[in-house]
Amino acid sequence: MTPGPLPSVDVPGPGRQAEPPGCAPLPTRLGVTTPGPDEPMAVVVAGPAGANRRELIAGLLGVEAATLAVPPGSNLLVQHAATATRAAYVPGYRQSHAYGADPLAAGPALARPPRRVELSLPDPLLRHFAVVDTPDTGTLGVAGGRVLRDAVGRAGALLFVISADQAFSAAELHLLAEVARTPVEVFFAVTPGVTGTGDGARPQDRAASGPAGSTRRLDPVSVSIEAHRAALLAAVPALTPARWFPARRAELPQLRRALVGWAADEALRRGSARPPVPAGAHGRVPVLAGVEPSELADRIDRQARACARRIRQHLALELANIHLRVVQEIVFGVGCAGLPQMLDRELEALSLLATAQCDEAVRGLVDEAAARVFGAPLAEGVRRRITHAVRWGLADHPDAPELDRVLLVTSTAGVAGLTGAGALDALAGLPGAQRDEVLPPVGVALNGGCWQHWRAPGNNDPNAARSWAQRALREVELELSREVSRRFEVIRLSLGGVLADAVDHGILLA
Repeated sequence: MTPGPLPSVDVPGPGRQAEPPGCAPLPTRLGVTTPGPDEPMAVVVAGPAGANRRELIAGLLGVEAATLAVPPGSNLLVQHAATATRAAYVPGYRQSHAYGADPLAAGPALARPPRRVELSLPDPLLRHFAVVDTPDTGTLGVAGGRVLRDAVGRAGALLFVISADQAFSAAELHLLAEVARTPVEVFFAVTPGVTGTGDGARPQDRAASGPAGSTRRLDPVSVSIEAHRAALLAAVPALTPARWFPARRAELPQLRRALVGWAADEALRRGSARPPVPAGAHGRVPVLAGVEPSELADRIDRQARACARRIRQHLALELANIHLRVVQEIVFGVGCAGLPQMLDRELEALSLLATAQCDEAVRGLVDEAAARVFGAPLAEGVRRRITHAVRWGLADHPDAPELDRVLLVTSTAGVAGLTGAGALDALAGLPGAQRDEVLPPVGVALNGGCWQHWRAPGNNDPNAARSWAQRALREVELELSREVSRRFEVIRLSLGGVLADAVDHGILLA
């Protein structure tokens, strides 16, 4: 059975009218932004399987490694709190689930793996930054790499853990090359390999002949740091400033001090990145002379439709690429049992991309329309006042309650909706700062029924899995297309109303 046609792509034809200015270029990739001043600081820990990443984090925090266990594919967010708690955030639910210290006891109660598990501990180190443990790099795939880069870009730091007897894979070098393009701090930690001893030296290397019959100790971790660093810089020279640390328990204080030092510098940088009271935040903002309300409304309408069309086109192309990767993995990779995890990660990356594109398009739309009313360049305080007014105006639209809707792919290849801020929060692998964007984020995920269905022993037919994936992705494309159109329709009405009121009164009322 050959796969059917890919999801349709709405490509502009030669006779289609050119898009008006004001719809800013949309981002087509993730993880290339500067950490926002309001984003919580975190150190994202990544690396291959077998590098003892969990043991390293346990040593930094002074806890047992077993308390850091999470289901495969889930993020672990460790943050500070007065009392120790543990909760799992599962797509398809509006509230978190209690998740005991023994993950084997709590796991069967969950319909599907959580996107993240939050562990709160009263450790002083966590007052400086949170720690995020991510899935093994070998399991991430294309989409997982994008999600990881997005998390690193918002967190501010990456700690890559590799053992002395491992080597960087091509996928890991590509990931690190992408991270090197971001303004984040990168640390490397090298753990003893499986042949290492407690002090980091293999028995056969513990003593070797030196000059005049003396003995010298060979440390495979220190030697491998130089070898790893040379191999990395040959492929990614931009990471020359990155610092390297041996990750044995006795030497972990050095790494801890380096991370705390980064957090102190990063806190100062973020604190000075945004002034407390931006220009234009208060006072009268007069309207330019000669603004025609009908012409302004028509222009906002055309720009909103153009932005929605561009986003739909980009998402359709991305869904077509997802379909190709899913079919390839079903046949040659993860198979039917691994389909839910792989597709859920693809949809997580798609959600982040769709959110970034909607945010960028709305910012461009607001800036261009407001500049025609109040003049350019638009002061940051004026922009925030307009954004706040537009966000309030959304509440008057009948479709507004549906904008925080999560799209859940079901075991029958359909798409169900779940609304509410809690439903969106359950989808975040790494929660961020409170959003100051006009629109809520876009959220797509697989419900628990998909895991139950494709992991059942009797559902191991690759042809059926390919057919199901094709139908599910087509439904996601249709629902996302409707969602994007609905979002820009309410933005058009709200923004038009705010600016029309300003024109009528001659000043900004927000």
